[in-house]
Amino acid sequence: MSAVTLKGMTWSHPRGYDPMVACSAIWKEKTGVDIAWDKRSLQDFESFPVDELAARYDLVVIDHPHVGQITDENCLIPLDTPHRDADLAALGAASVGGSFESYRWDGHLWALPIDAAAQVQAWRPDLLDGPATTWDAVMTLARSGAVLCPLRPPHSLMVFYTLAANLGTPCANTGPGDLIAVENGRRVLGMMRALFAAIDPACLTMDPIDVFEEMTQSASTVACAPLIYGYIGYGLDGFREKVLAFADIPVAGHDGPVGSAVGGTGIAVSARSAHPAEASDFAYWIASGDVQRGPYAAAGGQPGHAAAWEDEAVNAATGSFYRNTRATLEGGWVRPRHHGYMAFQQAASDRLNQALQDGGDDDVVIADLNSAFRGSFR
Repeated sequence: MSAVTLKGMTWSHPRGYDPMVACSAIWKEKTGVDIAWDKRSLQDFESFPVDELAARYDLVVIDHPHVGQITDENCLIPLDTPHRDADLAALGAASVGGSFESYRWDGHLWALPIDAAAQVQAWRPDLLDGPATTWDAVMTLARSGAVLCPLRPPHSLMVFYTLAANLGTPCANTGPGDLIAVENGRRVLGMMRALFAAIDPACLTMDPIDVFEEMTQSASTVACAPLIYGYIGYGLDGFREKVLAFADIPVAGHDGPVGSAVGGTGIAVSARSAHPAEASDFAYWIASGDVQRGPYAAAGGQPGHAAAWEDEAVNAATGSFYRNTRATLEGGWVRPRHHGYMAFQQAASDRLNQALQDGGDDDVVIADLNSAFRGSFR
């Protein structure tokens, strides 16, 4: 039995931390390899430099928009080594939506998907007969005071992305041209302005967890969050006062629930690890179908493997969260991932929030977004 001890870094939420700890305990029994997990805040997860984490940890849970920067900084090892061909083919075939391919950059795969997410719809089944299926229905609910939508950066930009893609005019995810045509951006921004005018302006300071916490209070009249990253815990009995149901995104365009901005996480191995083989073995194991639909899901994880999304027991335990949002995940849109994107994501989100709060000319706002996007490739 190995005496190897590894250190891992994940994100500070039960969905991000608990399954890593639970699965690591099983892995230690199987292999003798001990993995100690630390966690960082959701805001740090979205912005903290991965190279600094790779200097201190063997395993790092990341999100895919970092991969361009990660590649340039040489801080992770590629996981698509030749002796893993069969495992890689199996994981790729079982990916939910674009989760697997979102970690491929510059000819290599830099993480394995362990958590699949996109913007979906959350709703209160005790307050509504069913989810909103169209954007017009969302606006009717919003005008009645029944809607919240997280707009704290970067979520305002994620809403922009999702609406643009669902309308059939997706933003660019490669460069170095414009992010979106002015007339298309104007339409999306107009929809966001109309929504914002009908909801609590505090949404500018709310992330998905803030919205879920508000929605699940017994006294809350908020019945719908139309575009929000799903968190499986809020669909479980007893997690909060009220249980939420999850559904595909409401449709604004003509192609169904497509275009949702893909989120989720992948597990990566530090290039500075003293035990890269042992770290890689764990990464492949925790990303595998049996683990994802078994101990990973049972510990509150939100799996990235289709075996879990299709599992009857996993769906039964979560109010069919996976079955009811699968079409949205499969039709998801993958964000830009180049080195320079993360700074753009923050700046663009801030610019959108300023526009929602202070008004201004829509064409100027779109021009600012396009200028910032072009500049992110320099």
